[in-house]
Amino acid sequence: MKLGVVAVVSLGLALAACAGGQISADDDDAVAQAVEPSLRAAAANAEASQDYKGAAQHWRTLYQRRPGDRAIAVQLARMMRYAGQPQLAADLMQGHLAKRPDDGDLLAELGKDYLAADRTALGARTLERASEVMPDRWDLHSALGVAYDIEGRKAEAEAAYAKALALAPGNPQVLNNLGLSQALQGRIDEAAATLTRAADHPRAGVQIRQNLALVLALRGNTDQAERLVRRDLPPEMARANAEVLRALAQAARGP
Repeated sequence: MKLGVVAVVSLGLALAACAGGQISADDDDAVAQAVEPSLRAAAANAEASQDYKGAAQHWRTLYQRRPGDRAIAVQLARMMRYAGQPQLAADLMQGHLAKRPDDGDLLAELGKDYLAADRTALGARTLERASEVMPDRWDLHSALGVAYDIEGRKAEAEAAYAKALALAPGNPQVLNNLGLSQALQGRIDEAAATLTRAADHPRAGVQIRQNLALVLALRGNTDQAERLVRRDLPPEMARANAEVLRALAQAARGP
């Protein structure tokens, strides 16, 4: 798909060069409109294959063409956050919020960027503002639960997860966060049950199953935990993780 994008861009430049004159604004818009679907498709394909840096690059190209488009800015920030650049993503969102201070989508992304950048207090405050603007966004309440967990506000975290699940019943991402919260509180049996529900969901990803494997090991279900590890990971990594899980299980049992 990337080669296709390059080919389209090259074709546009070649045709413009053949014209021999200066490119008009209308011509530039026409080229942008022709290229944009390919860039969006390339970004979607990169994200689906977890190539977040590649996806960010495609969104960055779109953003350079349309710097005032806040929807494109949000997508670019999200991919930068996934690619391990949360502070750059936060800087981008702050620039747009200067013009749209009450934009819920911008606040939501900024709050998540702060969390990913380990600026938890700022993340919680920003997500609270976003949830006031958009109270029906389950992902905001789930992210707030994570922020509250980090700050040790367990009751508020549990309430946030409950609200997220009320808005999105059975959502595997919310269940994953809730299960990890329960594990952090030492409620291992509850955590295992919650993460099993999350892992059984058709949209559950590898990370959810690996989190379940970790909790099962802490619970003493080493064989089941190792099966989950081997299901998703390459053999060498699976063997290494299985050794870690066995060590955790042994530590959980005590001397």
